[in-house]
Amino acid sequence: MNFKLRKWELSYINNLVEHANNYNIAKFLTDGFPYPYTPEDGIKFIQHVSEEEPLKVFAIEIEGKAVGSIGIFPQSDIHKKNAEIGYWLSEKYWGQGIMVEVIKQIVEYGFKTFDIYRIFARPFSTNQQSQAVLTKAGFKYEATFKKALYKNGVFIDEIYFSIYK
Repeated sequence: MNFKLRKWELSYINNLVEHANNYNIAKFLTDGFPYPYTPEDGIKFIQHVSEEEPLKVFAIEIEGKAVGSIGIFPQSDIHKKNAEIGYWLSEKYWGQGIMVEVIKQIVEYGFKTFDIYRIFARPFSTNQQSQAVLTKAGFKYEATFKKALYKNGVFIDEIYFSIYK
């Protein structure tokens, strides 16, 4: 399946709300990703991320529709040579190998655009699909932080994966 990484535009608002308003996505993301996901949430998100230069957050576009998002977030201070990635994809497109290729593309963009040496991701231990995607994209397991997360009234282990320049 072909995809493109695009700048988030307000014209994507209906796609964003349609695909982001899904508990099966929200349960694997920080509490900053709301559920239910409203048009107001989407407008605020798009306005925030579309103003950044260079771009750090992209829409994942398939067949002209925004069906997910991926971002790369350079760190600061003593972590300044690192960047974190975060992503989600519409449940409709899970299991098709799309995210592996999306992640490879954002890694290439990240190393080319930012003065970083390491890119990491922190999937929940309960999100084994995301861990598999990261591994297929070339990331290596680094560590498990026991009960580091608290989501929906439950403690969850946080898993660190990384890839180096």
